[in-house]
Amino acid sequence: MTVTLRQARPQDLDALYRLELVAFSGDRFTRRQLWHLLNRAHAESWVAENDGRLLGYGTLLFRRGSVRARLYSFCIHPEARGSGLGRRLLEALEHQAAARGAQALGLEVRADNRIALGLYRRMGFRLERWLEAYYEDGCAGWQMVKPLDASASLPT
Repeated sequence: MTVTLRQARPQDLDALYRLELVAFSGDRFTRRQLWHLLNRAHAESWVAENDGRLLGYGTLLFRRGSVRARLYSFCIHPEARGSGLGRRLLEALEHQAAARGAQALGLEVRADNRIALGLYRRMGFRLERWLEAYYEDGCAGWQMVKPLDASASLPT
């Protein structure tokens, strides 16, 4: 399988929304929220696709004056999980954040999402803060952070 990573475009909206529906059972973005992230927010979204089919995406948020970017959303299609795609997409997002001047990347993750927690830990993120009842269903979360290396080259 040949996967291409590229910046998301407004015309990806429908595919992004379908990916949200298949990948998450709750705490999903609405079409309107996704549209805002693609068109208006101080954000950058990247997608992973194979033959025009979106297999994953991630969205970075940037706040003016901050040296910390936020991984706001990260989603891998269930059929592509375990293939290394998540690691590859996350590396590309880290590179993009560093290229825009971020010195650290933060994120929040569900406490019961062992697969995501494992990926983030393997990628060098550390636990920063416990977030009690953080998600809409009452699940707790972890805030995690990773320092970024601005001199790192883009992964292939």
